[in-house]
Amino acid sequence: MKRALIALGLLALAAGCAQAPQSGSTAASTPTAAPAVKTVTITEASFSCIRKLEPVRGFYVGNLVGNLNGTLKVARSETGGVYPVGSVVQLVPTEAMVKREAGFNAATNDWEFFELAVSPTATRINVRGAAEVKNRFGGNCLSCHAPASAKWDMICEQSHGCLPIPVTPTMAKAIQNTDPRCEKVDLPPDQVEALRQLAAALAPRPAN
Repeated sequence: MKRALIALGLLALAAGCAQAPQSGSTAASTPTAAPAVKTVTITEASFSCIRKLEPVRGFYVGNLVGNLNGTLKVARSETGGVYPVGSVVQLVPTEAMVKREAGFNAATNDWEFFELAVSPTATRINVRGAAEVKNRFGGNCLSCHAPASAKWDMICEQSHGCLPIPVTPTMAKAIQNTDPRCEKVDLPPDQVEALRQLAAALAPRPAN
């Protein structure tokens, strides 16, 4: 079985404030312009081997504007939080969420969803946006993530309130380990079996 093809086919589917006047000042304060909102530029080059991101439990995170510490702080928090601009969250190589600038999309908490195609030499963005992005099983990404409790900022884990997906943690790990953009690794038997089960679940059903 070619693991690169498995990774391609088996997917579950991943304001500034004005400054206050100084105390005791009698002169009229001069309005201070709010800092410009940082805009996130996202291209196909923004995505590469999933295992180059930082692992957090069963998923991976990064930050496209250099604030990795801020992203990790929220991702590792036991009480949740709002992810900083530029945060990248991925469960599998072909799906990603990126936290955009404030005001990008209220319905998604300013997340943008991505459906990606990956090969050993490239990443291609197939679909990006909000409600128009679907996972490998045809599920709408926004609909899956929207039920998450508000404190988790739409990030899904086993107990965050999201709709379940037919991918076990072992399946997800196997898919991550067969990302064709990454250095090849030998899969343990449980991950090989997980991919076999996922392949069977995704196989076309014979017509009656």
